[in-house]
Amino acid sequence: MSEPMILRARVQAPIKEVRHALTDPAAMRVWLAEHVEVDPPERYAFWGRHTPEGDAPHQRLLHTDDRTVRFAWTLDGVETTTEFSVEEDGPGATIVSVSQSHYDHQEALEGKNIRGVLQTYWCLVLANLAEHFDGRELTPKIDFTARDLRAGVLIDAAPGEVFESLIDSEAASSWFGYPIAIEPYVGGRFAMGGFDNPDPAKILELETGRKLSVDWGPVGVGTWELEGSGGKTRLTLMQSGFEGELPPYAAWGGILAGLSELRRFHEVPGWQPIWVE
Repeated sequence: MSEPMILRARVQAPIKEVRHALTDPAAMRVWLAEHVEVDPPERYAFWGRHTPEGDAPHQRLLHTDDRTVRFAWTLDGVETTTEFSVEEDGPGATIVSVSQSHYDHQEALEGKNIRGVLQTYWCLVLANLAEHFDGRELTPKIDFTARDLRAGVLIDAAPGEVFESLIDSEAASSWFGYPIAIEPYVGGRFAMGGFDNPDPAKILELETGRKLSVDWGPVGVGTWELEGSGGKTRLTLMQSGFEGELPPYAAWGGILAGLSELRRFHEVPGWQPIWVE
């Protein structure tokens, strides 16, 4: 079995408060899942439409202490292992890590099984945990029961500023946390990883300050629509025209996790990414 996938994010809250939020059902219903039942050391369960295979709880608590919560999680008939851990990061801040077994990036690209969503799913979960402690409106979660992939948020910045951060290579690379090379015109390349990418996405529509559509190939067309009011921007995202029996939930989760950081990029003074190498 390959090494577990590990994500680390900085949360602006003391370690005791963050650790409590990892096992408090009321808090978990805010940042994690619709339905939660937690009773250590016997039970750690969450399910609902925002959870992969969330028709019923599929978790089994393995271990919990002051710094760690570890549980088994059966997905697509395979028992995986997930672990939350926390460590202090100076006064009033905490590094939260998620370790996830049985994740394969190639399988995620090919959409072979539901475990392919786990990386972007946990990215969005950690982003919402950070937003929960910041007192910010949470980013829309993935709805694993829906085929209509659509989400909307209000950003405290003018449409021109938000649009520029979508089409400027340097800005987009900053908030998305991954190199992106963009040719900002219809027919231009939108290349994750840079222009050396042999199979870049293609810009289908570009209306300055109003709309951007990108053809991502098998995972469909992503569209960003912007509408301004009072110096703020209502940003609506849609993913359509995808192939396969199931919607591209993994790609959609990555877009939503990026949306969380896009909002912070525009709204948080002295913005720094929540992600820790």
